[in-house]
Amino acid sequence: MSTMKNKQEAIVAFRDHVSSGKAAFFEKYGMDFVMGKREGPYFWDMNGEKRIFDCHTNGGVFNLGHRNSELIELLKRSLDDLDIGNHHLLSAERADVARFLASLLPPDLCYTVFGVGGGEAIDLAIKVARAYTGKTTIISARGGYHGHTGLALAAGDEKFRAPFGPAAPGFIQVPFGDIEALRSAADAHTAAVLLETIPATLGMVIPPPGYLQAVRRLCTDREIVFILDEVQSGLGRTGRLWAFENFCIAPDILVLGKGLSGGLYPISATVLKRPLESVFHQDPFIHISTFGGAEVGCQVARRVLEISSSADFLSQVNQLASRFADRIWELQEKHAGFLVGFRQLGLMMGLKLNDEISGPLLTKTAYDHDLLLIYAGNDPSVCQLLPPLTISPADVDWIAARLDQAIASAKKLKPLLRMKRALKKFNPISKDRK
Repeated sequence: MSTMKNKQEAIVAFRDHVSSGKAAFFEKYGMDFVMGKREGPYFWDMNGEKRIFDCHTNGGVFNLGHRNSELIELLKRSLDDLDIGNHHLLSAERADVARFLASLLPPDLCYTVFGVGGGEAIDLAIKVARAYTGKTTIISARGGYHGHTGLALAAGDEKFRAPFGPAAPGFIQVPFGDIEALRSAADAHTAAVLLETIPATLGMVIPPPGYLQAVRRLCTDREIVFILDEVQSGLGRTGRLWAFENFCIAPDILVLGKGLSGGLYPISATVLKRPLESVFHQDPFIHISTFGGAEVGCQVARRVLEISSSADFLSQVNQLASRFADRIWELQEKHAGFLVGFRQLGLMMGLKLNDEISGPLLTKTAYDHDLLLIYAGNDPSVCQLLPPLTISPADVDWIAARLDQAIASAKKLKPLLRMKRALKKFNPISKDRK
């Protein structure tokens, strides 16, 4: 447990030793919240005075809720016998999870390399594609997000790359959903096409009909490796175990993370088609991850896969999704002109608002009404709606009622925000006056 005596001490220590920028940001917007107790879909402020319903789940990390009791007990039992393990050696724990994962995927997707986070897993996918094809160019979607590590960062949106120096060579971005732009960009040097099945940071964009199928055909015809990033969209989030199942395709490499951890022990997975594993034949130690697939966390990951793949679990996700669709439609009717669209595949949902001011504004008013929503980083006109997959129908109704209140508050505040911004831009005092 933390040695901090109270919330204010924690805020000061965070400001002085972790991130002064984050501390200033949350102070500015009256969101000086420090996570304390957490359980199921809720977490509480450190002082216990405010309870938040988690409708973001850290991008799907908490698909099964905060501090899932079954997973906690499993992790505790694994600590009786296991530790991190040694990545140089063979591992029964990693083998067990990888074999079970392969049983849940199309037949040829059968080799898993474990990592700690999604960015590391994407880096490896890119390295494998380049090594296998002997080609270098990686095509990804403009506005996409794949992590903050080296190659993953290079494949992501410029927003996250630009402050840190020139772009790495060999990376091209095209608009998501535009198959003709992808065809034009792909050439004899293209090693891989890397896409999020549902681009979350771009605003929960649902692929246009036929798009992913056309990408799959293009990659097959031109011998390009097709990588799908399901770090957020996998593990039942869309109402199917894998988001790509909604489109009747399969990738050559599948990247998983976030929810695979059960919210308790970091783990990610890069799953390769059998031929691609050959890049490690000459030197099986050419890629290592000291903490990747840590044995103490493998049993948790396996149980996450078991829960997420069960027919009853997926049926529940789809029932909840249907209830959300009804409730959000009602809110669209009531708040027409502000809430202008709803993007949904299962419980991967986005609230499309009427402009880019509205996303940050609703994020704030939702917080004021005890909901954690976060606007999409590369499209602030969309608020991501990612509740735990384990909530109840009554929770859906409660969330909708709070959203109703939050939207009403945002609508009232919006004219004041616009006026404040206009006044900030207008300076009646000439620079020449003293």
